[in-house]
Amino acid sequence: MSETPATTSDAAQSAPGSGTGTTAGAATDRHPVDQMLPPLKLLGAGLQHVAAMYAGVVAPPLVVGIGVGLSTAEIAFLMSASLFTSGIATLLQTLGFWKVGARLPFVNGVSFAGVAPMLAIAKAEAPEDALPVIYGAVIVAGVFGFLLAPFFCKLIRFFPPVVTGTVITLIGVSLLPVAFNWAQGGNRQAPDYGSLTYIGLAAITLLVTVALRRLLRGFLKQISILLGLVAGTLVSVPMGVADFSAVSDADAIGFPAPFHFGAPQFAAAAIISMCIVMLVSMTESTADVLALGEIVEKPADEKTLSAALRADGLGTAISPLFNGFAASAFAQNVGLVAITRVRSRFVVAAAGGILILLGLCPLLASVVALIPQPVLGGVGIVLFGTVAASGVQTLTGAALERGDNVLIVAISLGAGIIPIAAPGFYHAFPESARIVLDSGISTGCAVAVLLNLAFNHLGRTSATTTGSDADTPVTAHH
Repeated sequence: MSETPATTSDAAQSAPGSGTGTTAGAATDRHPVDQMLPPLKLLGAGLQHVAAMYAGVVAPPLVVGIGVGLSTAEIAFLMSASLFTSGIATLLQTLGFWKVGARLPFVNGVSFAGVAPMLAIAKAEAPEDALPVIYGAVIVAGVFGFLLAPFFCKLIRFFPPVVTGTVITLIGVSLLPVAFNWAQGGNRQAPDYGSLTYIGLAAITLLVTVALRRLLRGFLKQISILLGLVAGTLVSVPMGVADFSAVSDADAIGFPAPFHFGAPQFAAAAIISMCIVMLVSMTESTADVLALGEIVEKPADEKTLSAALRADGLGTAISPLFNGFAASAFAQNVGLVAITRVRSRFVVAAAGGILILLGLCPLLASVVALIPQPVLGGVGIVLFGTVAASGVQTLTGAALERGDNVLIVAISLGAGIIPIAAPGFYHAFPESARIVLDSGISTGCAVAVLLNLAFNHLGRTSATTTGSDADTPVTAHH
């Protein structure tokens, strides 16, 4: 890893919670992450982040709502609540307070890692108790994550480039199948799933996005992803893919009333299950924070990572109050930052504000929902592929000329790709084990950390490891 440039201001290098300077000179030297953009650019770039992560936020409540037998209206309420709580979690992460929040352009939303365990909880409970038991478990898991954050972040020394590069690559590779599913229509049970119309629309969106990125300049180039989404949606209208029913049926105003589905209930088995999910989410968030720190050229140190994980925990604990679920990092938005190079955290804070408004106004939320899944799929290929490419770029500084490091990367990538290439590989394993194993990101991360520990730490003296990749700090702050 390269050292932090000497020209970087103290404000840019400060830990979360510190000020950004008071003098005019300090303001001009402020790190791009801490710079405020003009209102129009702030709104446009923020909308782009919302468009990129919208489908990922509404998918978990949609699946869980169907799983617990909610009506269409109740599922819509659950989706609005998830948008609202995702906005709160994003503001905690980007603006923060005290020792909470990474203060990086970091989007938090509903974690998909908890969907399978929540469905398992719902099957074990009476229909009227399913969501209250889920919410009780999520609250405890959030508090657990918040309290664990300062200890969990100390593992950062075990995340040198050979580990972070592998995990970042896996994040992108693991997300690409999501984009491919969107490109085929998103609903595997639909008779037209994978039709030429859907795939063609995804391809058109991809080509338009690439063309806009190549031809435009300045701010328009930075929001090429958003423009690509708009163009793809317009193209979808004459193709008969756009669906306007969500707009006509939506209410103008709706507040996610606290504990709408009943007071939380606390069941031991459900709590243990969601605490395991919290550990998985914290592992993935660690990788995302490290990746984003590299992308915005403000490497995450131990304090930043601890603050980010605290925001995850607090956001998760607060979410059930407004009928939301566990919150964690959204890797697709890390890819968006890498593509646009818009590094201001206030852009993502604006996205958080927009999410809150969408949650309070189902009509606005339904307008965003107009974007067809194939259009999201075309853009998703760019976003998720960029994350994978960022991981490959990180691996170039991982001393791969050493055979041990190549072995670490090879085995970790192999382990992480198993759930993607062979989805039923772990079907005979206990449900508790599958929560971790079915997440290629978590499995690959665990394998990479363990192998790096075995090859580059255990049995090595400081004399033999000095200057090696194993002891290369993740940031210049160590």
